[in-house]
Amino acid sequence: MAPLTLGADAKTSSGGTAGVVVETALYPIDTIKTRLQAVRGGGKINFKGLYSGLAGNLAGVLPASALFVGVYEPTKQKLLQIFPENLSAAAHLTAGAIGGFAASLVRVPTEVVKQRLQTGQYASAPDAVRLIASKEGFKGLYAGYGSFLLRDLPFDAIQFCIYEQLRIGYKAAARRDLNDPENAIIGAFAGAITGAITTPLDVIKTRLMVQGSANQYKGIFDCVQTIVREEGPPALLKLCVVVVVLVMVEVVGGLHALSECVGRNILQWVLTNSRKFEQ
Repeated sequence: MAPLTLGADAKTSSGGTAGVVVETALYPIDTIKTRLQAVRGGGKINFKGLYSGLAGNLAGVLPASALFVGVYEPTKQKLLQIFPENLSAAAHLTAGAIGGFAASLVRVPTEVVKQRLQTGQYASAPDAVRLIASKEGFKGLYAGYGSFLLRDLPFDAIQFCIYEQLRIGYKAAARRDLNDPENAIIGAFAGAITGAITTPLDVIKTRLMVQGSANQYKGIFDCVQTIVREEGPPALLKLCVVVVVLVMVEVVGGLHALSECVGRNILQWVLTNSRKFEQ
């Protein structure tokens, strides 16, 4: 998932609280997305336990988001001083990638445990950590790390570059500071574009993270080849629309605490349409 905060506009405790609220409201949708992406071929999806792994995920969300912002903001400011003004996009792109890399140290174990719980492999986060470490070693908590970076570094870099550049252009055209709704709309638009572009990478990341000691895939390239060979190229775009919706709402919610009814309405939409994305 994308970071729950966007730059300086969300560096407040209320922003962190809003992020937790939105993460909780949208978690069932994220669980459905993970299960649909993880299933091979036309397998059936279990719609029970949609909040599996929520507590462990929330425990990792705040430190990961704080780490991202803590690295992204000073890095961005430093690079903007070094880069010429006409290369500000490169500064934002680089800062987003560096922030994402730093946050990955917390994000990856959190994501591995979360997705293993979402797919019903373990009963609780402590059990997941203990059993993963005993069966796969410490590196098991970083399963799919390469695919995570392959997905999240471009995601963070592209999303924040688009976001910052749109803000600069809009602010120049409006000749004033932007308000929160405008920042939220720009953030949602940037997140939607980035989510659509990186959906195939998200599918690969999910497959590698949930495979555990079964080792169905030997690596990123083997995962891609196997999915294309056994399920066809469209399988790499599983739930593209859902990913886009999740990112958009998550970004908006990070800036404006969305009511739980929004999450319920989107969940109902996903439940109604999820079967269309199984094939």
